[in-house]
Amino acid sequence: MTISHPAPTDARVEERAAVDAATFAAEIALRDAPIVLRGQVAHWASVRAAAGGDRATAAYLTGLGDGGKPMEVLIGGPAFGGKFFYRGDNLEGFNFHREKAPLGVLLSELLRLSDVPEAERHILYANAATAPEHLPGWAAANPLELPMGGATPRLWIGNGSQTATHYDGSTNLACVVAGERRFTLFPPDQVGNLYLGPLDRTLAGPPSSMVDPLAPDLERYPRYAEALGHAVVADLGPGDAIFIPAIWWHHVQAFGTLNVLCNYWRAYDSSVSAFHAVVHAMMAVRDLPAAEKAGWRAWFEHYVFADEASAAGDHLPAPARGVLGPASQDRTERIRGYLLKSLQRR
Repeated sequence: MTISHPAPTDARVEERAAVDAATFAAEIALRDAPIVLRGQVAHWASVRAAAGGDRATAAYLTGLGDGGKPMEVLIGGPAFGGKFFYRGDNLEGFNFHREKAPLGVLLSELLRLSDVPEAERHILYANAATAPEHLPGWAAANPLELPMGGATPRLWIGNGSQTATHYDGSTNLACVVAGERRFTLFPPDQVGNLYLGPLDRTLAGPPSSMVDPLAPDLERYPRYAEALGHAVVADLGPGDAIFIPAIWWHHVQAFGTLNVLCNYWRAYDSSVSAFHAVVHAMMAVRDLPAAEKAGWRAWFEHYVFADEASAAGDHLPAPARGVLGPASQDRTERIRGYLLKSLQRR
């Protein structure tokens, strides 16, 4: 590993050597903490090609075929230092813009920028590009032999960027193909110490921390010192992978003039996201008088958080349980219909 930048903390993510599918299912897939799998995808053709440098990496990707759908590319000027973030004290916008570009155009521009002095270099980042749409030959040439619930491979291609601290709603397996990556991770319970930005106007989906882990302003964000006490860091090179459980916060730095990462989010129904439930509860519960909030807290404990919550309707005849029935697609649709009807403006 050649990353020379100082890490935000000395604490490191647990590591182990590559695992087979059975071991992954038994020992990794249900973990409640991240783990690095060294060399997990070192056998991939893409990783072997990337050992030849930027031009070899670009040639390999080009050879996989262009699916014909332009990628969304985030673009920032030299002055923003690769940190994709909000713009202005009032967060009135973003410090980057988005454009659509075919894979070949993106790769050509990244190669051109590799010869530009770093202080004058624009930062480009194609994020979460689905392989079937953009690199149709990817999955066959670089198969993931681990059980991730049929997750779609997604490519992240760019140069030196920073992704603000955020969470994913599902478990994530991130595999480095070219360049190096540093992940700084925080447990889910540190949400109150990360000083989140707007929940309803985000950089790229989930809300992000307002604190820069590389230069934290502890006068403005004093509780972040507590979060740092729980942080762990992982440095990954080509062929390495990291397993990140759902809801773990992570800040990601990409190094190099052409870096490529492939990740897999275990499929889940985002329309029933717990985050949406939190936002709705803010509207329905947060501003109630203290006594009423205490009463609704008991409801949440009984129906949502208690160990026996899934059995909360067992005292009713099965046909009468409705939304209290056991988890199933039918129950999900029943709850969705009930909520849609109740949320309609009257």
